[in-house]
Amino acid sequence: MRSWLRSELSTLLKVESRQGITVKLREKRIPEEKLRIVEETKELLRKYRTIALLDLSNTPSKVLTYLRKAVEGKAIVKLIKNTLLERAIDELKLPNADELKKYLTGQNIAIFTNMNAFELKMLLDKVEVPVKAKPGVTLDREIVIPPMRTELKPGPIMSLFGRFRIPVQVREGVLWIAKEVTIAKPGDVVTPELVSLFEKLGIEPVLLKPKIKLAYEEGLVIPADKLVIDIEATRNDILKGVIEALNIASELVLPEPEVVKLSIRKAFARASRLASETGFVTPETAEIVIRDAISRAQVLAVTLASKSSELAQMLQVEISVAQPPSVSQPEKPSEEKKEEEEKKEVSEEQLAEGLATLFG
Repeated sequence: MRSWLRSELSTLLKVESRQGITVKLREKRIPEEKLRIVEETKELLRKYRTIALLDLSNTPSKVLTYLRKAVEGKAIVKLIKNTLLERAIDELKLPNADELKKYLTGQNIAIFTNMNAFELKMLLDKVEVPVKAKPGVTLDREIVIPPMRTELKPGPIMSLFGRFRIPVQVREGVLWIAKEVTIAKPGDVVTPELVSLFEKLGIEPVLLKPKIKLAYEEGLVIPADKLVIDIEATRNDILKGVIEALNIASELVLPEPEVVKLSIRKAFARASRLASETGFVTPETAEIVIRDAISRAQVLAVTLASKSSELAQMLQVEISVAQPPSVSQPEKPSEEKKEEEEKKEVSEEQLAEGLATLFG
């Protein structure tokens, strides 16, 4: 439309100039108030690294009050017309401005902050604004009325309480709710009668959350669907990265105190396991090697005994002959005891490797 007007105006000027007529065009003056808003917006865009746009369509004005309270000291909440915000963006020549301006539609709330975009989103997710319910709305939470004084006079309202099975008493000339009662559950559809009850009791059952459209941080446009962050998964990823880094550092034996300790423990565990496998006895490995040999012998004996009853009897005789008379004969190692001994042997044998395994 604008290009067509320019074309027509250019043609008109050419015609008028041929006829010797001078045409003066007067530029449309921008009101001082709008220029002031543009300058203030430019200053905010310079001062703060992050701007978030929230959809204000069909949103009560009280949302602004809740927002300002929630971000007090951390961000600035502004209502700026899209045209003025666009002008400020253009004059500053912000990077990736065209992508940002695509979201300047409808009614918006602008939030300026130096917080990380994801940190701001997490803060806004905690904001809940209670509003009145309309008929046909589906509730997403349970509505419970506690025992209380209502300031309502006895009369037709008592039949409304009766429909919702709310026990009431008349005291001091007004209605009192006698005990706690649940009047709605998640998934219930609000009826006109329920709306009337909410209004009588001053209940605002619907909780509105700010509808963020995007965040713009230092040239990066992040749509709302990309601002969702799984904190637990992120924490696990960071922990996994730290563990892998420590594992690599311990293999390289980087000259850091904690890394060197871990490297020594891993080396000792591997040496102990190798000594146990080869039967190499030293003062440091003697206990591990002997315990490993005994454990393997016990496992072998139990395995052989399970294959042959005669061999099992022979083993029992050997044990009874070897035992002194004053000492009671030990019970035959059970499968559970064998597994317990194996676990004990492994844990002793791999004393330091357990930590290395934890970090790998």
